[in-house]
Amino acid sequence: MIRKIVEKLHLDPPKTLVIGFALIILIGTTLLTLPSATEDGLGLPWLDALFTATSATCVTGLVVVDTGTTFTVFGQIVILSLIQIGGLGFMTLATFFALIMRKKISLRERLILQESLNHISMEGVVRLAKMILIFTGLAELIGGILLSIRFAFDFPLGKAIYFGFFHAISNFNNAGFDLMGNFSSLTAYVDDPLVTLVVCALIIVGGIGFLVVSEVYDYRRTHRLSLHTKIVLATTAILVVAGTALIFVLEYTNPKTLQPLSFMGKVLGSLYQSVTARTAGSNTLGIGDMHQSSLFLIILLMFIGASPGSTGGGIKTTTFATLIGAVIAQIKGKEDVIFFRQRILPHMIYKSLTVTMIGLFIVMAMTMALSITEPGATFQMVLFEVTSAFATTGLSMGLTPMLSPIGKCLIVLTMFAGRVGPLTIAFALAQRKQKEYFRYPKGKITIG
Repeated sequence: MIRKIVEKLHLDPPKTLVIGFALIILIGTTLLTLPSATEDGLGLPWLDALFTATSATCVTGLVVVDTGTTFTVFGQIVILSLIQIGGLGFMTLATFFALIMRKKISLRERLILQESLNHISMEGVVRLAKMILIFTGLAELIGGILLSIRFAFDFPLGKAIYFGFFHAISNFNNAGFDLMGNFSSLTAYVDDPLVTLVVCALIIVGGIGFLVVSEVYDYRRTHRLSLHTKIVLATTAILVVAGTALIFVLEYTNPKTLQPLSFMGKVLGSLYQSVTARTAGSNTLGIGDMHQSSLFLIILLMFIGASPGSTGGGIKTTTFATLIGAVIAQIKGKEDVIFFRQRILPHMIYKSLTVTMIGLFIVMAMTMALSITEPGATFQMVLFEVTSAFATTGLSMGLTPMLSPIGKCLIVLTMFAGRVGPLTIAFALAQRKQKEYFRYPKGKITIG
């Protein structure tokens, strides 16, 4: 259906992505309003269905109703399907079905696939799509089996398997939807090593980007990693370790979070919150119970987000690293930004600045708007909610279920913009290479 619309309207890749995601959300919304989707047999109200479908498709995890108690198995499968489509990208799945049916992938479809995967060039994009599907299946299978084994100690076998695979798929795609009930997420497993480490591994692998995973897998054969992969791995490691250490210190004496736990429980709880803030959305500590300093740290981690070409959101690790590198170079009085003995081109720095400023503008504008529509919420709750929606994280201080109808609409727009907006704008800017026939004279201004 999307393919026919694209061919008829002659849409370029960015517009195709926007319309494609919008159509998927519309279909998901319709399905969630069906009586068979909810336990009460009434179906979800249209606005709540739109919010849930957007949150699932944009792999966010913010919910206005509890997933585990509100939806039937049919409704939960709809949500899980939207998560999988949103995480992989509809063009990746369309490519998969086209290959099964032995159809040729057209040039236009390759361009859209390149845009969807945030790939540098069109070369090898179909091979990358195949690898993504295989790797995703393996990661979700292994994660699902391990979680099923652990949940089997707490639930009947059938329910344990269902819960195991649901949470594996949800967390690999950095969505954060859970079935534990009463908005509790995975708080019952805060000091459980198996659940914590398996889910953290799924979140990290799903969030570093499929191109990075492909290069790491091929390293035994090629013995080389691209600059992109090196920056992603280094930045991810630094953010995870620094986030874990800071949360551990800030929450160590908090009686509502880490204090009652053993030393290992404190480490596991800190690690989980550091990793999940990178756009995953599930949690093992009560977010609303954390100190303000910890919440602000999580806001910063959410805004940075995951890596390009992944299932996560945010401005991305490479964008953050490039800006930090530019600041350090400026302080040292150097003209070039250097990573691993390679120079970052100036237009990449401009693009990083553009994506960051767009993200800041969206967060500031929506925070101001939500502060008007939700007068009962504190500023920190509003900022946390908006940042979580923009970064497609899904963590919440408890504001989501209390949102007004206008507030829900604003968060829906923020989630949609966070999933397709900055990425699409960045690529649109990258493709607009107009020849300049003259340049204006230099002008000097005072900075700082």
